[in-house]
Amino acid sequence: MGNYNKNDVAPVPPMGWNSYDYYNTMVNEEQVRANAEYMAKNLKKYGWEYVVIDIQWSDPDAGKRNKDGIQYIPFSRFCIDEYSRQIPAPNRFPSSADGAGFKPLADYIHSLGLKFGIHIMRGIPRFAAHDHLPIKTHDGSAVTADMIANPYSLSRWNPDMYGVDASKAYAQDYYDSVFELYAQWGVDFVKVDDICNTNMYPANPYSAEKEIEMIARAIKNSGRGMVLSLSPGPAVIEKAHHYENYANMWRITDDFWDDWKLLKAMFERCEVWQKHSGNGNWPDCDMLPMNRLGWGWADPDAPESTKGWMCKFTKEETRTMITLWCIFRAPLMIGTDLPQLDDFNLSLLTNEEIIAMNKCPNQAEQLSASCSEDVIVWRNITEDGHAYYAYFNLSEEKQTVTMNLDNTAKGSVIRDLWDRKDLGESVTFTLEPHACKAFKI
Repeated sequence: MGNYNKNDVAPVPPMGWNSYDYYNTMVNEEQVRANAEYMAKNLKKYGWEYVVIDIQWSDPDAGKRNKDGIQYIPFSRFCIDEYSRQIPAPNRFPSSADGAGFKPLADYIHSLGLKFGIHIMRGIPRFAAHDHLPIKTHDGSAVTADMIANPYSLSRWNPDMYGVDASKAYAQDYYDSVFELYAQWGVDFVKVDDICNTNMYPANPYSAEKEIEMIARAIKNSGRGMVLSLSPGPAVIEKAHHYENYANMWRITDDFWDDWKLLKAMFERCEVWQKHSGNGNWPDCDMLPMNRLGWGWADPDAPESTKGWMCKFTKEETRTMITLWCIFRAPLMIGTDLPQLDDFNLSLLTNEEIIAMNKCPNQAEQLSASCSEDVIVWRNITEDGHAYYAYFNLSEEKQTVTMNLDNTAKGSVIRDLWDRKDLGESVTFTLEPHACKAFKI
């Protein structure tokens, strides 16, 4: 790809939607199109652009899985092509039939002015290795999946794949062929799972390091720029330089859900990773769970009214989540069914002044000495001399805060970004438990 630089594909934190928090493993083409259409109509102008299909899109039996109370079917045989590469299940993605793959759906999403993303597990299908099925090679050599698979490299929670052994002669060829296919489809974003932290192996949580390198090389070799997102977390801080060299996003947490304990813990994770964001590198706090969640975790035959749940975050907690993600400059991936967004949640996602913090070119910093303090303060100084401040009440009691401009900022104005109003040179405010305020000076 010549002068390809992986950082160029994500100069600012990616913003979009991911199917997992609402649809689990069960999303289909009609639902993806509906979310893309909603994004194009209501969110695109605010910077939201990626439409990402999460896990198990190649599996035709997702409904059966959930009915049996099993998220991932042991020894499943999902849809693959003649080179052991996953392809969409046509019963769920009808436009993929007859070898079309995700190209028709990607073309439609691109026609809306949006970008298209998919989730994969690292590795090669286990059944392809067991059955000695072929892979595509650069020189036409007859190589089968078992010849590059590492049967001792597994996911703890998803039984679909064996890791790919980077020491094998044609290991890179397999990943090159996979991303060649994705380039043909028009994929813009790839979330690779069981790779950021291979939690099957607690003594070696970064055991897939060489697979990350092979995937990054395969993206470059494909001739198409794609955002590379690594999951799950927590990312290994000692490997920060490696993440920065090969990926655009890496999860600093395990799956994040609508639980205040998880949100409070994110402040410490952001503090640890605050010096590692920018220039195409974005520590990832995971999706933004909001509004309606969990439809895909229900029995498919259950009444629709009983499926899923309303987000357990209070309005203040949801605002705190979005404020932290934005000032920290985390990727913003909405986790819900977009057409069901209520007015309040939509208003949070369309506040240009809050989203602008996420695009600030400079690194933010936590000013508070410790995340055990009641009120945590984050700041980001902009290149034009302005400054963003965010105050977060992590305690269970109301907190009163006074903010005064220092001498260097006299004559400036404190602007409340959520209320969208100017306040003058000094402001005293009360923060309810778990609430926040965001300002620009």
